[in-house]
Amino acid sequence: MVVLSKSALAPIPSAVTVGRIPRADMESAVAEAMADPDPANLFMRLFYLFQSIGLYEMAADMHAKALERRRVFKIEGPTHPRIRLLALMGPDPERDNSPIEYVVDGSGIELTLYYYDADNTNAVPPDHDLALVAIGESERGTAYLRRWEEPLRHWSRPVLNRPERIPWCARDRLAELLADVPGLVVPLNRRLQRDEKAALNFPCVIRPLDTHGGQGFAKIDDDADRQAYFGTHHQTEFYSADYYDYRSSDGQFRKYRIALIDHEPHLCHLAIADEWMVHYLTAGMDVSEAKRAEEAHAFSHFHTDFGLRHREALSLIAQKLDLDFVVLDCAELPDGRLLLFEADNRGWIHAVDAVDLFGYKAPQMKRVFEAFEAMLDKRLNASRGK
Repeated sequence: MVVLSKSALAPIPSAVTVGRIPRADMESAVAEAMADPDPANLFMRLFYLFQSIGLYEMAADMHAKALERRRVFKIEGPTHPRIRLLALMGPDPERDNSPIEYVVDGSGIELTLYYYDADNTNAVPPDHDLALVAIGESERGTAYLRRWEEPLRHWSRPVLNRPERIPWCARDRLAELLADVPGLVVPLNRRLQRDEKAALNFPCVIRPLDTHGGQGFAKIDDDADRQAYFGTHHQTEFYSADYYDYRSSDGQFRKYRIALIDHEPHLCHLAIADEWMVHYLTAGMDVSEAKRAEEAHAFSHFHTDFGLRHREALSLIAQKLDLDFVVLDCAELPDGRLLLFEADNRGWIHAVDAVDLFGYKAPQMKRVFEAFEAMLDKRLNASRGK
């Protein structure tokens, strides 16, 4: 059994809190962070501040300096928490980890981040009620997950998202895991070396290995597209998959983000766009009242509409992944089948959209976050024999 330590760390503002700071107040926020007497907290606070304004290289440098000094950070939260949650993190904040602070913001949950330290594998973790593996699948993340498997078998508190399950989210393993799910299409992602580019079938989509958020993601229709793509993307390894046209009858592309919490599906956003590569931030949701109205309708009718049509597929996905918390990006094909793009425990779900435009989202996300908290209660009560 793993021994836990008592911790009296001073808390720091979360990424959610920092993201709400107006640009006009950023200089004073940096000055306040610089005055923090705890050097580790000082650098971590600067990391959040620089990241929020897009200074990513400076942010990464601050994060590295923070981890040189300490591997445990407590996030500001309730004075008298109902639940103390420990998030087990990989050392790279962007690529490795789930942004779980957005899920517990404003709740009765105290969040502490515990960053993996390959040079100090005997470190004593801080006391907590439950632990959540926040590390995601990637070339580097999977190595960290393997190292966590053995100690977590002997953990003295309940553990959510067992590390041996998370690698099934890999783009080239997901189709294998879910191959026999009725009514579901999962494009088979193939790992492709650069010198194998002549083997691409058209049309296809391609992205460099270990990228997300559309970075380097493109559709290739012919030889000219292929030559142009590899002329500007110089990585050595890629994922490629067949392209599926998921346009609706009105010519729009719709992508659903669904959180599976305790195996139950919860719609977190619906993005509607003119182009096949759909991202919520660039879909024009903020400038289209009609799109927002459709998203609001999708929220209120999810369990009698999209969620009902795909209830069996979503249930089997949850069973086969067997993760306590994971985020799906999916769509609906013209023939009615569910098209799954990815499953990732690092998926970003949040309630930070402008209330004047997206007021309908706050009640929906409140229900999602309450479902997460209810899951923690359930696991904690089960561990205590209640």
